Amino acid sequence: MTVVTRFAPSPTGFLHLGHAHSALAGWRRAREAGGRFLLRIEDIDQTRCRPVFEDAILEDLAWLGLDWDGPVRRQSEHWDDYRAALAVLEGQGLIYPCFCTRREIQAEIAAMQSAPHGSAPHGPADTPDGSPLYPGTCRRLSPRERADRLAEGRAYALRLDMAEAMRRAGRLSWADELAGEQVARPERLGDVVLARKETPTSYHLAVTVDDEIQGVTTVTRGLDLFEATHVHRLLQALLGYRVPVWRHHALLTDAAGRRLAKRSDAAAIRAFRAEGRSAAEVRALAGFPD
Repeated sequence: MTVVTRFAPSPTGFLHLGHAHSALAGWRRAREAGGRFLLRIEDIDQTRCRPVFEDAILEDLAWLGLDWDGPVRRQSEHWDDYRAALAVLEGQGLIYPCFCTRREIQAEIAAMQSAPHGSAPHGPADTPDGSPLYPGTCRRLSPRERADRLAEGRAYALRLDMAEAMRRAGRLSWADELAGEQVARPERLGDVVLARKETPTSYHLAVTVDDEIQGVTTVTRGLDLFEATHVHRLLQALLGYRVPVWRHHALLTDAAGRRLAKRSDAAAIRAFRAEGRSAAEVRALAGFPD
């Protein structure tokens, strides 16, 4: 099987050393195997994505010496692909509209946590990243209540009925080249959002659909996305997709031990270029010496 990897940045800021590490990891993995390396621009967040950042991504990658195969895939140009996948899940009865605001979700969780002993639901109150676990409020709405709220034109998110989805999919696992075989536990993230009223996809759905369409065989990305893989494996099973291998690499940190972020200008590839550093030096700083 031909190895196909990808680098999929969001154009919401300039690339830093952590991005360079991830891009180089995928690029070398493909090139050493005689495979293909793809570039994808994940620009579904139209409020934060900017053309200037996309231009900078292409420029910085080329400066680092990376090349990619085929045209760049931009998520904003493929809404119909995500709508089609969402329709499959809706056809299975696994999607429901959620009208809750963040404040309402937090209020319900607080009420549940302060309920008398024994009446609160079992299980963790937060997802692995620390965000509140959705309590399933709108999952319990009647068809009439949902129809009425939709008719009112209220904003909504489309959530995956996690319990039902897991019942349909059964026991799942996935392989990580560094961490080994993993049992999928998507329930840890609860009823995840797969789309919104104005946007026909979320990160979870888009990345799963894109990897299938592009034939990605090895997903190289940072450990910060490890937990999301549990959901992506479930979506692959529900949609009948092929299952890639994952390789979640360690994250680069600054001198204080903090994870590099786009707001960390000192670690930006552009900053190193402005200092007169060579591409070879920056590749070495990113963990890939020549």
